[in-house]
Amino acid sequence: MPLFAGWWGHDKHERFKMERTFKAMNTAEAWQVSNAPVFSMAVHRAALEQFDRAGIANLRAKSEQLTSYLAFIIGEVAKATGAKLEVITPSDPAQRGCQLSIVAHGKGKDLFHAISAKGVVADWREPNPGSPAGAGVIRVAPVPMYNSFEDVYRFGQILTAAICNA
Repeated sequence: MPLFAGWWGHDKHERFKMERTFKAMNTAEAWQVSNAPVFSMAVHRAALEQFDRAGIANLRAKSEQLTSYLAFIIGEVAKATGAKLEVITPSDPAQRGCQLSIVAHGKGKDLFHAISAKGVVADWREPNPGSPAGAGVIRVAPVPMYNSFEDVYRFGQILTAAICNA
C-alpha cells in the first residue's frame, strides 16, 4: 500500500532541514496527516462558541477578580494557620494569567497530596536542585469560564484543613 507522504510522514529528526528530498519514517507515526479529525474539531468549535458568548473581555475581568481573591484567600489561610505560604507568581494581574504558584515551605508535596485527596485539581512542580525539602510549587488556577468565587472560598477551607491536619 502506498504511503500518503507529507509533512508528518517525513523523518522528524530531519524535517526542519528543509531538504529537497523526502525521507519517510518507517513507523505508524508516518501515517499522521496535518488536518485535525472532524469529531475533535466539532467539540473545539462548540468550546470556541462558548468563549464567544462569554466574551474574552468578560472572562479576563473575572479571571483577574478570581485570581486576586485566590491570592487574598491564600494570605488569610497563612495568617490563620501560621503556615509559610509564598505566592511566587507576579502580583500584577497584567503579568499573570489565572494560575498562582504557591511555595508551601516545609509542607509542599504533603500539602499537595492532601488538597488533591479533597478534590482540588492542582499541579505539583518539583523544587529546583538545591532547594530545601518540601519547597516545590503547588500551582492552582481558578478558571473564569467554570470556576466561581465560592470555589475559591472552598479551596481556602480545604487548604486550611489540610494544613491543620498535617
